Amino acid sequence: MHGMGGVPEKPKDLKQSLVKLIRFCKSYLPAMIIALISSAIGTVFQIIGPDKIKDLVNEISKGLTVGIDLDAISRIGLMLVCFYAASAILSSMQSFIMVTVTQKISKDMRTGISQKINKLPFKYFDKVSYGDVLSRVTNDVDTIGQTLNQSIGSLVAAVTLLIGSVFMMFYTSWVLALTAIGATIIGFVLMIVIMSKSQNHFTAQQRELGNINGHIEEIYSSHNVVKVYNGGNIAKKVFEDINEKLFSSAWKSQFLSGLMMPLMSFIGNFGYVAVCVVGAALALNGTISFGVIVAFTLYVRLFTQPLNQIAQAANNLQRTGAASERVFEFLEEEELADESQKTKKLTSIKGDVEFKHVKFGYDKDKTIIHDFSAKVKAGQKIAIVGPTGAGKTTIVNLLMRFYEIDDGEILLDGIPINRVTRENVHDQFCMVLQDTWLFEGTIKENIIFSKQDVTDEQVVAACKVVGLHHFIRTLPDGYNTVLNDKASLSAGQKQLLTIARAMIQNAPLLILDEATSSVDTRTELIIQEAMDRLMVGRTSFVIAHRLSTIKNADLILVMENGDILESGNHYELLSKGGFYAGLYNSQFKQSV
Repeated sequence: MHGMGGVPEKPKDLKQSLVKLIRFCKSYLPAMIIALISSAIGTVFQIIGPDKIKDLVNEISKGLTVGIDLDAISRIGLMLVCFYAASAILSSMQSFIMVTVTQKISKDMRTGISQKINKLPFKYFDKVSYGDVLSRVTNDVDTIGQTLNQSIGSLVAAVTLLIGSVFMMFYTSWVLALTAIGATIIGFVLMIVIMSKSQNHFTAQQRELGNINGHIEEIYSSHNVVKVYNGGNIAKKVFEDINEKLFSSAWKSQFLSGLMMPLMSFIGNFGYVAVCVVGAALALNGTISFGVIVAFTLYVRLFTQPLNQIAQAANNLQRTGAASERVFEFLEEEELADESQKTKKLTSIKGDVEFKHVKFGYDKDKTIIHDFSAKVKAGQKIAIVGPTGAGKTTIVNLLMRFYEIDDGEILLDGIPINRVTRENVHDQFCMVLQDTWLFEGTIKENIIFSKQDVTDEQVVAACKVVGLHHFIRTLPDGYNTVLNDKASLSAGQKQLLTIARAMIQNAPLLILDEATSSVDTRTELIIQEAMDRLMVGRTSFVIAHRLSTIKNADLILVMENGDILESGNHYELLSKGGFYAGLYNSQFKQSV
């Protein structure tokens, strides 16, 4: 899966992604609007400041000849302090609101993705790497939260500052205003050009970040296999290819965004020089006062500063757009069909199962199961055998409704499983698979998992049945021992834990993907004995790898290329001398 980068890329549309983000944030818009209004008002107070400084300088200049009016200077000074204090308070309020809101938006996004994962069909995860999905939950959501927090408020403040400073400049002196704007207009043009070039690189950066996460997750989760097959060099090459692409896109996007600051700094300094030269000429002519030049040097700074902020905010919003596209692409993926209208329920079923002319393909144009029919009575042990790729696991996936069949019917106690909800179907099954999935938690929590109202006595009883109780009692914390990297269990012990979990589930049907290939002979016998106890009283479907373990099966289905080649019990199939007999004899000869 590495290097596949998830689903095919769609055309990038920054505007559309940001519109979707605004819709997602609609419940927080009132708070955000209050924050942005606070930011704008605080900025207005900043803009008025230079005008009062102009008055202050003119009072001092006038005082040099006729005497300084201390009352007027004190009044203007106090007004300046009040303006700047109000600006600071309003800016702090905006910052507090935006931090709170953006963190809540990030939380809602993570929750939305978490809920979406449970609604996606299995086929989605057949085409997208787990690492890429994780990158959307972590990197992309974090990018959205951080840049929203940093960019929206500063963008509003910058736009307000830009418009306000332009207004005040023209109000103070239109000649100097035109001089300052003319000197900085080139900055706008360059900023727009750079923004248009950098968006593709920001999008590529987020995509390659997902790819590199997918590759790392895939390689390190199977690190021992990579080591055994000396696949380190190939894995390293794939990593370096993705890393090189990430480096290239990240370097280009960051370099282009990094151009903004020195560019704007130069334009700002150029504006200072132009204002000083023209202002000096106007002051000598007596057209403007000295205070106007002082005010204008501040206005040029206020005018060029938002250009920097707008450029930075625009870059951040581009990153947000790229991240939003990946998040909403995931949130908009086609979900499993809604089943809220289904009222029929499977309750207290016996365990009769029937497959009627089932047809299925993971891809519509590639059928795997062609015409599968079988009838199973409650309490029977059904073994499904056949070569790799015969369709054994697919049959189980269809029985559990992990995938929907293309044609035919699967019935439990005579009720088609597509007439009840998936959750209701899942409730009828317990499973023991080859992969012994355990999570970080206590042994008791791992055994109970999602089952409600399970007593300690039931947990202990299940562990006694599978032969784990004595081992668990030897652990320092017994059933409360936390399973993590430090608590090392053998493959056999992990498998016995999953069998105990299935016993606690106590469902009428059982699916066993025989998982004794990675354990020694003695442990295999223990696990097999535990499985036999688990099968008592349940309709059991066993995906058989070692034919010696299914001699006592009530019905053996021999599959090849998605069809049932032979069916019957062990002795009936041996007497036929067909495919099963050949398969069994070859295994028997190998084991002798």
